[in-house]
Amino acid sequence: QVQLEESGGGLVQAGGSLRVSCAASGRAFSNSAMGWFRQAPGKEREFVASISWSGGRTYYGDSVKGRFTISRDNSKNMMYLEMRNLKPEDTAVYYCAARLSSLATTTDDYRYWGQGTRVTVSP
Repeated sequence: QVQLEESGGGLVQAGGSLRVSCAASGRAFSNSAMGWFRQAPGKEREFVASISWSGGRTYYGDSVKGRFTISRDNSKNMMYLEMRNLKPEDTAVYYCAARLSSLATTTDDYRYWGQGTRVTVSP
């Protein structure tokens, strides 16, 4: 069982940076692949990035590749998403997710979800 809680969202101007965090509880965290997804108003939830249980492998969606960096600290049960050069189209609610298996990129692959944190990028 893994419980997840996101934080760090807010309002930022285009071109700016922001880091969102995901705090996890439960002993299974260090064995879980983790991911970030986002959902903009009126749109489906979209894959952003994922990271293996060890942090050794990462994968990014095309729209954020080169601008976002996913990382995790298993000693603190934390996962992070560092976002740089933000664009208005990055505006969305950002969700962290976990699965007790290998790295994955679709919403159906993840069993555990947080409540989300809102990121708004102004032009």
